[in-house]
Parts: sequence; C-alpha cells; structure tokens
Amino acid sequence: MSIIVNHVDYIYNPGTVFEKKALDDVTFSVENGEYIGLVGRTGSGKSTLVTHLNGLMKPTSGGIYYDGVDISSDGYDLKMLRGKVGLVFQYPEHQLFEDDVFTDVCFGPKNLGLNENEIELRAYEALKAVGIKDEMFYVSPFDLSGGEKRRVAIAGVLAMKPEVLVLDEPCAGLDPAGRGEILALADYLHTSLNITVIIVSHSMDDLAEHVDRILVMNEGRLVMDAPSRVVFGHRAQLEDMGLAVPEVTAILSDLKKAGLPVRDDLITIKEAKSEILRVFGK
Repeated sequence: MSIIVNHVDYIYNPGTVFEKKALDDVTFSVENGEYIGLVGRTGSGKSTLVTHLNGLMKPTSGGIYYDGVDISSDGYDLKMLRGKVGLVFQYPEHQLFEDDVFTDVCFGPKNLGLNENEIELRAYEALKAVGIKDEMFYVSPFDLSGGEKRRVAIAGVLAMKPEVLVLDEPCAGLDPAGRGEILALADYLHTSLNITVIIVSHSMDDLAEHVDRILVMNEGRLVMDAPSRVVFGHRAQLEDMGLAVPEVTAILSDLKKAGLPVRDDLITIKEAKSEILRVFGK
C-alpha cells in the first residue's frame, strides 16, 4: 500500500470573490505501516487535505495516487478506495445515524456487498477491537459518551478492514482520561492490526508520545515533513506558525537556557523524567 500526494492544489469557490486556496503545491507520500501526525493551526488545510486521501474531494490540480493509480482517473473505484482508506471525522455525530450501535457499524461492510454473516462478523469484531461492550451494541449511538461515540465511529470504519485509518482530531473535547484511551486505541490499531494511522491534531503533546513522523501544514502548504524529534527541534519556527513543541521539550529547553546541563531534544514525559533525574543525581 502507498499513497502519493503529488503537487496538489485545492481552491474553494474558484472564480468568485470568495475564492480561497486551501492547498498549495502539497507533495508527500505515505507507506505501509507508518504512524503519522498531521498538524497545523486552524485554517492551515489539514482537514481539506485528508478528505482528498479517499476521494471525498478532488484536487483542483495535481494528483492523489493509491498504489500507483490516480484516484481521480475515469472509472476509478472510489467505493473500494473508501474501504481501504478510512476517515473518522472530528465530530462522530457526523458518521452515526442508525437506531443502534451494531446496525450503525454494519453500514460500511453492507455497502461493500458482503453477505449478512460476514457483515455481522465484521461489525462484531470491530466493536470488540475498540472496546465496546456487548450490552452497548443495541443502544442508540446518540446516548453514548463523547469517547464512546468516537470508538463506535472508528469501529464503523474498521469493519471495512481499511489499510489506512485517518483520525481527524480524535481527542477534541475529551477529558484527559478519554484522550488517553483514544490514543491508546490508535496505538493498538497500528501495532496489533498493522494499520497505517494518520492522526490530525493540534496537540503536540499527544503526538509526541505516539507518532513517528509529523507533517506540518501552514497556510495551505506543507512546510515540514520529518521524524517527530526532528520537527520538535524547530521550536522557534513552530511558534512562528502558532504551534508549540511538547510541554516537556519546552521545559527542558528553558532549564538549559537557565544553565542546567540537560538535553533539550527530548519529547516524551518518560524521557524528560529520566533526564531530570540524571542531572540531579537521583
């Protein structure tokens, strides 16, 4: 599996007074098994970009290629693509609409034309994978908590057995416990089910603990594409774009400026704890 985004532009309302270039010459690739973070302040083009990856939007110019084939080409099977590249929106209510949880998760595989036994088996496996208990299968998805709704929305995509899972701001509005649960789920899907995961977020702390590579968007352009540790080494540039490095990285950097002999290239709480204990001889 590979996705290639090749010099993609996207313009909203072209030829009108409301014309806006949301994507500007964006190029990158995604390989099988990667764990990627996509960051940028509001309006940077993050959500517009990810909706191109499974053909919900088409580039104004440039191309998106899945396994070497342009997904905008005539006759391309977009239904197949949307089974392979699953997108979970920021607001799960936009994806939940059936009377009960189990029926909702059955919707995706049913659209793939599978038989009833396979549909129900996939739905059951997906719900168990995201930690939804059996007694919740036949309640209304709208009676669930925010975190549970996100799990069900993810299950609805997992039931289609995607190769790539895109999570758009999966932790928005959740408390710390809920955030931790959703990110742990993303880790599980990546490591145990071998799914390529792309997390769209503005929280550098969340991404530092999980993803291996970060794409940084600014005003529609892709301005950084590097391993997480490399990206977080550009504190001043990130701050100029209205972003931030992880809190522990900022603390270590400030301690170093104050004269303490600490490393300032660490990005996780575990790393920072070990470094501070090392410096203070504990």
